[in-house]
Parts: sequence; C-alpha cells; structure tokens
Amino acid sequence: MIRTLHRLARDRRGVTIIEFALVLPVMLLMMMGLGDLLYQEYAQSILSGAVQKAARDSGIEGGATTTAAIDGKVIDMVKIIVKNPTNTCTPTGTAASWCSTRKTYDSFSEVGTPEPFTDNNKNGVFDKGDCFTDQNGNGQYDLDPYVTGQGGASATTLYTMSITYPRIFPVAGLFKWPKTQTITATTLLKNQPYASQTNTNATVCL
Repeated sequence: MIRTLHRLARDRRGVTIIEFALVLPVMLLMMMGLGDLLYQEYAQSILSGAVQKAARDSGIEGGATTTAAIDGKVIDMVKIIVKNPTNTCTPTGTAASWCSTRKTYDSFSEVGTPEPFTDNNKNGVFDKGDCFTDQNGNGQYDLDPYVTGQGGASATTLYTMSITYPRIFPVAGLFKWPKTQTITATTLLKNQPYASQTNTNATVCL
C-alpha cells in the first residue's frame, strides 16, 4: 500500500495537460487582444489610403459640390472593415457609423492658428477693443479660423474621416475596452487653382 502511494506521488503523467489547461485561457486572451490591435492597424491603413484618394478628388474643380459622393466612395473602400455604417458623428451602442468633416482655410499657415490681432495692452490675450484680421469673414475673433466645407480654388482643406466599428474579438469586456473601435484619418491638401481665390481677410475692431 505504501509502495503504491509512493509510485502515485512520483507519477508525473498528465501534469502537462493540467498545466496546458491552466495556461490556455491566458494565452487565448493575449492572442485575441493582439489580434484586435493588429486588426485596428490594418483598418487604419485602409482608411488612410481611402481618405488620401478622396481628398485628391475633392481638390479638383467641382469637388465642393460632390463631397457627399466622395464620402460615399470612402465608405465603399472601407466596407471590408465595416458593413452598412450609419452617417453620424455621435455614435452610440455597438452599431457601426462614420463621420466626415471639412475645414477650409485660405492657406496652410492659417491651419489651427489663431487670427492675428493687435495687442493694445500687451497682455498676450485678445481683449475687447483689440483689432484682428478676420481670416474667415465671420466678424468674430477665432482661435481656429476655419470655414466649414471644401472651399474654393486654391483653398487649403483639412479633411477628416472617422469610422466606428464593432470589435471583431469578444475580449473587450475582459480588457475593459469599449465594444466599438474608432479610427480616424486626416489629410491636409490644397485645392487646385482652377479659378481666382476669394480672399476674405479684413481688419475688424471690436
């Protein structure tokens, strides 16, 4: 009896299966998490290429009137990522969606740059009574002086497309990730000079 117990204590058969059963769930979680990240990079590369192509198409004459059709071409190109997304900039739940924006500037130097102003009291802040260059022609001082839309000839357009799609691996909850993934591609291009550019710059004093 004692010899039998000693033999059972030294018997290592089946240990590998038990160890594998303990390691397998962790290994699968790591593989699916890595797969999710790799798929995100794959989706990002597809979207970036589609946006670059769409931006070039938008910059030609007549592009400002066909922005909806051009956005539709982007969605067609990313159908491998997401099927039948809804056009909304405030996605909710687990549904797929897309959102596009176009910001137009007179030149590259204006992109994301506050409108220049005369700092009368030298405090570095635009105050009432200071005069500024109204680059977008809206009559008010802007930190980002863009106009919504594709713009006209020779204008500089910042085109952004965001896609939200359900994650392909069921591990989001375990990693405390949201159930959907959002990717964004942005490109900045100058419209072709197919006509004279309309410059709206004017000095305004408030």
